[in-house]
Amino acid sequence: MTERKATLKIDHLADPIELPIYSGTLGPDVVDIGQLVKHNYFTYDPGFVSTAACESKITFIDGDKGILLHRGYAINQLAEKSDYIEVCYLLLNGELPTQAQKDAFLHEVTHHSMVHEQISLFFRGFRRDAHPMAIMVGVVGALSAFYHDKLNISDPQHRMSAAIRLIAKMPTIAAMCYKYSIGQPFMYPQNHLNYTENFLHMMFGTPCDNKQPSATLARALDRIFILHADHEQNASTSTVRLAGSTGANPYACVSAGIGALWGPAHGGANEACLTMLHEIGDVKNIDTYIKRAKDKNDPFRLMGFGHRVYKNYDPRAKVMRETCYEVLNELGLQNDPIFKLAMKLEKIALEDEYFVEKKLYPNVDFYSGITLSALGIPINMFTVIFALARTVGWLSQWNEMLSSPDHKLGRPRQLYTGHTDRNFVDIDKR
Repeated sequence: MTERKATLKIDHLADPIELPIYSGTLGPDVVDIGQLVKHNYFTYDPGFVSTAACESKITFIDGDKGILLHRGYAINQLAEKSDYIEVCYLLLNGELPTQAQKDAFLHEVTHHSMVHEQISLFFRGFRRDAHPMAIMVGVVGALSAFYHDKLNISDPQHRMSAAIRLIAKMPTIAAMCYKYSIGQPFMYPQNHLNYTENFLHMMFGTPCDNKQPSATLARALDRIFILHADHEQNASTSTVRLAGSTGANPYACVSAGIGALWGPAHGGANEACLTMLHEIGDVKNIDTYIKRAKDKNDPFRLMGFGHRVYKNYDPRAKVMRETCYEVLNELGLQNDPIFKLAMKLEKIALEDEYFVEKKLYPNVDFYSGITLSALGIPINMFTVIFALARTVGWLSQWNEMLSSPDHKLGRPRQLYTGHTDRNFVDIDKR
């Protein structure tokens, strides 16, 4: 980063304040406002929309241009030419692996995919109809009680061991959440299957009928994992970093991230999208709902269109759209009423002047929700899939933060607007 200066003039201060300006390799310049505290001033930035809370080399987003890079590689290239395990290695280590490095990494992940047998007993404490994300928050947080042999977060090898364990065990835990909800026996991971095939096996296989997962469907799900692997400093990633800044163990940090991801404004968007499609119900109802979506006074909103970050077309959506159509064709679902409805909505969003003008293009959640539904994954598992995929991003960001010699305990400030000092009044005089 190169350093320049910004001069800030504040009323009542005799001298202006000089603030360093830093330039990254990509993106806007940033003003370092750290020394404002010396003058008893803070910045006010609700939602942190103009605040860089960290320096990072992992992911870059340009929302205006529709760009998403992981370690400098465009997301469409990774989705088309790579696989999720290779992307995991890239995010964690900073470079694409050689074949030998990839094989060794895959071997480690594969041979850590089982969970402690006693963890299966945890599930009996949850209701069968509990939301899978509620179960996942608890089970992932409890992993530190079983894998506490390498929890020295100051040791890079311990951090990498924890990362591999979590990446390996998340599909197993996710599948267990599903199996528990439908009353089927848990399926153990199989070392001869690849990462995504193994997840499909644990989700849909049974001891009575354990078929080889479809290569096309496994590849589609692998792309979903890639497209959701990391997304810069979003709410859940910031939560993981903030929890990690306290020195909390990685399992607790990822559990905190899962809790943040659960929110409908974040990871629950694809779940909300499918719920919306079921609410609309039929192609003949689209015009009514489109009118409602355009009415500012109507609470109805079209889910899966537009994005807070991308003011252009979501680069992940382009890849996900192709994958979505591949899955629908593979399964012969082109004429399914819900999918016909979704494709009609897509056409309107891409052509209707209202949506085009406001750049409300179909986003990754729109296509991933349709694809996951076509794969037979129930709506309440959508965010669990998201959490599974995002685990590597959370851990990469967590590891990067702890590797920095400048990392500090997170402690946001506030603009206090409450009462000033008041005297306590005894209860009999109130």
